[in-house]
Amino acid sequence: MTPQRLRIATRESRLAMWQTEHVAARLRARHPGLAIEIVGMTTTGDRILDRPLAEVGGKGLFIKELEVAMAEGRADVAVHSMKDVPMDLPPGFSMQPFGPREDPHDAFVSPRFARLEELPPGAVVGTSSLRRECQLRRAFPSLVIRPLRGNVNTRLAKLDAGDYDAIILAAAGLKRLGFGSRIRGTLTQALALPAIGQGILAIEHRTERADVAALFAPFVDAGALTAATAERAVGQVLEGSCDVPLGAHATVDGDSVTLEAFLGLPDGSRLVRERATGRAGEAQSIGESLGRRLLAAGGRDILAQLSAMP
Repeated sequence: MTPQRLRIATRESRLAMWQTEHVAARLRARHPGLAIEIVGMTTTGDRILDRPLAEVGGKGLFIKELEVAMAEGRADVAVHSMKDVPMDLPPGFSMQPFGPREDPHDAFVSPRFARLEELPPGAVVGTSSLRRECQLRRAFPSLVIRPLRGNVNTRLAKLDAGDYDAIILAAAGLKRLGFGSRIRGTLTQALALPAIGQGILAIEHRTERADVAALFAPFVDAGALTAATAERAVGQVLEGSCDVPLGAHATVDGDSVTLEAFLGLPDGSRLVRERATGRAGEAQSIGESLGRRLLAAGGRDILAQLSAMP
């Protein structure tokens, strides 16, 4: 039975609100009589801006309050960027993608330089991600990588103020907010694998809410579901979190899926990368198998080193 009212929990950042309004508009178009209320919340991850996420609890800081609101009956669903969702959901919660995937790649943004390769030695590049830091340091050891936190507007403002020579952001967020013109280019997959689920919108709800699952079922894109399943399966095997430099990207072509993933150390001194191809219907097992291959290729030692780091 279709619910008459839907309360959508969301972070209050500009990007999160855009994503939520997008979901709400699609729902209203399909269900004109559905009453939708947007429940904006400021999460712990939004409040702590002076330290890298890996130091203060990881990606879960962006969604914990939203899950509490659903558990307490103050919201029915939450809208997330899938890349922000931890690999394992709390018991009693389910998640599904919403709509097709936006550009999954990382974007190079700079007022002075057109490409990463043009940056001179000592140039300062801002990023909030250990995944990006690992791959950038390995490919461009002469660059200076500095932390960059805050919402998209804040990060762009810091770049424009001259705090950085360039910054790396998710292309999807820039495009959704109308900042596509700031993108000088996207990082190739050969250079930088994106975050797991990057570019995919996700709807989270309590598993018991079959009515909510049915409401969102028509918006599930098969390609996004296959990619998310394969990529998150890698992360589940490799204990993917903010303090693990890990990336994965699945390319779906009809009934075929090609998955690439890497695991490394933040300084780029060690990195293992693997690739697998199979049928889309086997996305979960492909991801799990690739994760085990990464562990066998040196990933176990890398995870042990990461665990020993202060």
